[in-house]
Amino acid sequence: MKGGVFGILKARFLINDDAVKNWRFIVFIILLAILMIANTQRYEQKVFEIAKLNNEVKELRSEFVDRRSELMDLKMESTISDKMLEKQIFPSTVPPVKIEVEKEEEKNFFKRIWQ
Repeated sequence: MKGGVFGILKARFLINDDAVKNWRFIVFIILLAILMIANTQRYEQKVFEIAKLNNEVKELRSEFVDRRSELMDLKMESTISDKMLEKQIFPSTVPPVKIEVEKEEEKNFFKRIWQ
């Protein structure tokens, strides 16, 4: 046990006769470590991208709500009448009348039915 620990500390396992298989294992471990580091890096980039996109969605949603409230204000009759008064267009005092236009075919159809 004592010789095994000192052998590891002195790195004798790297220069022994069967050191090739040890070197292969060490290279394999190093490659796994590099893959883990790269994977962690990609994961963190995606987390930052998701956070950025969430913030952008929140900003766009609040901008949408602001624009919608502005539109509602602009569509109000009082706002429209105020803007028309600036252009000297006044609201009508006569109520609107519905105009119905009948097609010629419909008139003929109804005439034939009543006759």
